[in-house]
Amino acid sequence: MLDALLAGVVAGYAIAIPVGAIAALLITLGAQHGARVAAGGALGAATVDGLYATVAVTAGAVIAPLIAAVEEPLRWISVVVLVVLGIMLALPAFRRRTAPITATTIDSGGDAEASARVRTTTFRRLFLTVGALTLVNPVTVVYFAALVGSSTLAVDAGAAERLVFVVAAFAASLSWQLLLTTAGSLVGRVLTGPTGARITALVGGALVIALAVRAAVAA
Repeated sequence: MLDALLAGVVAGYAIAIPVGAIAALLITLGAQHGARVAAGGALGAATVDGLYATVAVTAGAVIAPLIAAVEEPLRWISVVVLVVLGIMLALPAFRRRTAPITATTIDSGGDAEASARVRTTTFRRLFLTVGALTLVNPVTVVYFAALVGSSTLAVDAGAAERLVFVVAAFAASLSWQLLLTTAGSLVGRVLTGPTGARITALVGGALVIALAVRAAVAA
């Protein structure tokens, strides 16, 4: 049981920690929308990681060739989605702020986070969007293709060990994704002015588009 727990934690962090499109996106979303709303994206990414972990310990090597077969189409889908998301993230930089941020809003505690950012999305929308992107993210696909092909849990472990592995992988991934959105939110608190918001939007959008270009070139 302990081996399954440790294996799940390692698997969850191994796929979540590398800096890539999902990490850049979550940091940007945290800066733009605040930790509470951006947590929807973190949960979406972690849920998909948990789904892949489930596949790894239930279907094992049988699924690995199927994942490898669709890896290339998924890579290009991911490129397109990243470009669209990059543009969407950068758009707030070109919009006029309808209401200035005052000292009252900044001093209002929990509401400051909501007032200081451009609210154009919801927790549920980010859950679905980031989850869908994680699902077709080539890095995620490649990693779990290797995981399901080499996992001994799918053959040797019982149902309890498999469940522990999946829960541990999900929890590890979620903890890292929430750390990213929180870090982004802290950056957003510093850049509360209109200029700071524009910089955040432009940098975040440009970074996601750059990652899309890198994925396209690597393909």
